Amino acid sequence: MAVTDVTVDKRARAVAATTTYRAGIIGAGFMGGVHARAIRVNGGEVVGVVASNPERSAEASEALLATRTIANVDELLSADDVDVVHVCTPNYLHHPLVMRAIEAGKHIVCEKPLATNPGDAHDMWQAIEQTGAVGTVPFVYRFHPMVREARDRVRRGELGRLLLAHGAYLQDWLCAATDDNWRVDARQGGQTRAFGDIGSHWCDLLEFVSGDTITSLSARSNTVNATRGVDSRHAVDTEDLVVMQFETRGGVLGTATISQVSPGRKNRLLLEVSGTESTLAFDQEESEKLWVGRREGSQLLVRDPETLSPAAARYTTVPAGHPQGYQECFAGFVADTASAIAGEAPDGLPTFADGLRAARLADAVVRSAASQTWVEVDR
Repeated sequence: MAVTDVTVDKRARAVAATTTYRAGIIGAGFMGGVHARAIRVNGGEVVGVVASNPERSAEASEALLATRTIANVDELLSADDVDVVHVCTPNYLHHPLVMRAIEAGKHIVCEKPLATNPGDAHDMWQAIEQTGAVGTVPFVYRFHPMVREARDRVRRGELGRLLLAHGAYLQDWLCAATDDNWRVDARQGGQTRAFGDIGSHWCDLLEFVSGDTITSLSARSNTVNATRGVDSRHAVDTEDLVVMQFETRGGVLGTATISQVSPGRKNRLLLEVSGTESTLAFDQEESEKLWVGRREGSQLLVRDPETLSPAAARYTTVPAGHPQGYQECFAGFVADTASAIAGEAPDGLPTFADGLRAARLADAVVRSAASQTWVEVDR
């Protein structure tokens, strides 16, 4: 896509005209609501919300406290009072909507996966890089303070030489054959579902905390429910679970188990990283804590801004003993996106480059599962 000077000028004028984070949201499902709350918490403005039709758009705009009603995507992208577009639609729409938003001179927050294949993800990354606009992807588990604490301890060398990483991301919302969702359909969600939807979060967290990258992997997948639906059953063409072995550039060996059909597991994202000196373990369902293991003894750190590293304390929004969680992570992500738009460079902000990285990992998982072999991850 050729990006014109007019596109760049439009974006520059919009940023210069206001210091308020003025956003339009495309997609009115659960994630649209999460994004809207995070925008408002940061003092931003939800200008309008576009859904599947004008009537639904009007309903969503009222429910999400938008400033006004915007009937469709064309109107949103041409609006001078929308500087940032949040794309919260089914996955197959991400690429065309993002490319249109870039051409319209907008900054973009795009839900993950950035795209359903690496080629489209690369186009999106390249286009955003050419314009100088900000493009971010909400890998929001990075914004848990105890994740930042783990990353800081790895950076300081407290773990020694990294040796092993393992963990899981387990859910149960698709356990039954009667459970259904658009993500199950590869035409809407992409060729990988369990890994693309939540396995990408696990891999992003591993690489973010460790500062290392997965270079090769061996994956196996299984579709537990071959058909889904209540009244009209349909065949399922995406996986319910993935088991993966991997090796990193730094020589770390590891395993990960990804499942959306594990009864009783609601959202258990567990990462454990071991080095020659100590081990760190983070469980998203116990996100106020970080386990630190050493041969001579272990300890359980709790989130307390008085004792955490500055990198972690920065994302602590409530006093110690007052739990903070998922929505606060989203608020931190939007705050850092706003800082990037203002010209700053927040540490650890997940961008389109990270979305492209996730797409390449997902592609490697699909290729490995199909070939039953180890594969290299495209760099």
